[in-house]
Amino acid sequence: MNNNNTDEMVKKANSSIMYTTNRPDVVFEKGEGSYLWDLNGDKYLDMIQGWAVCCLGHCAPVMQKALCEQSKLLINPSPSYYNVPATELADLLTRLSCMDKVFFINSGAEANEGAVKLARKYGSKFKNGAYEIITAKNSFHGRTLAMMSASGKEKWKNLYSPKVDGFIWAEYNNIDAIKSNISDKTCAVMLELVQGEGGVIEADVEYVKEIRRLCDENDILLIIDEVQTGIGRLGTMFGYELYGIEPDIMTLAKGIGGGVPLSAVLAKDRVCCFDAGDQGGTYSMTPIATAVGLAVVNEIIDKDILGNVNEVGAYFRAELDKLVDEYSFVSGTRGKGLLLALALDGVEGSEIQAECFRNKLIINSPNKNTLRFMPALNLSKKEADECISILKKVLDKFN
Repeated sequence: MNNNNTDEMVKKANSSIMYTTNRPDVVFEKGEGSYLWDLNGDKYLDMIQGWAVCCLGHCAPVMQKALCEQSKLLINPSPSYYNVPATELADLLTRLSCMDKVFFINSGAEANEGAVKLARKYGSKFKNGAYEIITAKNSFHGRTLAMMSASGKEKWKNLYSPKVDGFIWAEYNNIDAIKSNISDKTCAVMLELVQGEGGVIEADVEYVKEIRRLCDENDILLIIDEVQTGIGRLGTMFGYELYGIEPDIMTLAKGIGGGVPLSAVLAKDRVCCFDAGDQGGTYSMTPIATAVGLAVVNEIIDKDILGNVNEVGAYFRAELDKLVDEYSFVSGTRGKGLLLALALDGVEGSEIQAECFRNKLIINSPNKNTLRFMPALNLSKKEADECISILKKVLDKFN
């Protein structure tokens, strides 16, 4: 393809695709592993992987095989019936985690909605109608109306008002803020172990453990939103393993489908109190998506991808740490495994992100003070070095 084809495609996109975000005048055509290619044949190192969804890189062979094989057997028999891949994946996830039951849907926001519904049903049945859910300031739980109400983002406060009632924001990593908001109306606390969209801010271990204790003491459910941290992103299959606690409800998305729309609500048996018709979805439990999810999770286990996350993640973090000493406006590093960030002081993250893109490196700036990295979990040290090399070239321009 040439520039004329790109210009034509961009023009067509601008005239037909609804505006929701600013996009560069680039059209991607194919991907493989850690790389994307645009219509002009230019190659980009992708360190965000579709917002942490392509955990095995772009177009992973095991995913291609699962898609092709399952598409010949059964795509969607309706969620009213059992199917083989959904059953096998649910069984695998319950064996790998502390959970007992699984419900599959399409996106992280839908999974979090399902978790909220389940918690409120539990409150209705067992806690005299308790319905309030404590979430954290600076949190992000999705873009449905209810999840935008749950997310502790100040700039969303008046967007799409009136908001869904029943969510209380408490300061993150402040246990007193949780305690002071617990009442007889509280049915759950909903928490990210690492606030990804918030800038890769980690929850303190003692804070999480104390929340677990408070939930037990008050018969309140603990919902852990692992949409971004689950399925190996932090170096363990599930992030809660690093905190020495067990949630009552956990949500998964992003990495579980490797780029295919798939998410899950997992819960302990005692919490599973839906009645028939309380939860559903036309595309829930589909064999085509869960077949891919099964292939992804098995690949992570069979190829010791978690070992790679820990080894390459530590290597990449060490290389990012060096930038703190080299550049006055780089003030620190944050994160675990392969969910990492550079903290900035005095330079706009969006400007660095844009310059990186012009240099064929794709990174993310969730806020003006942060650069975020969410590469494939099978990232190599060579690819990490390539990222650092391009990033330093860009940072030199801001020095």
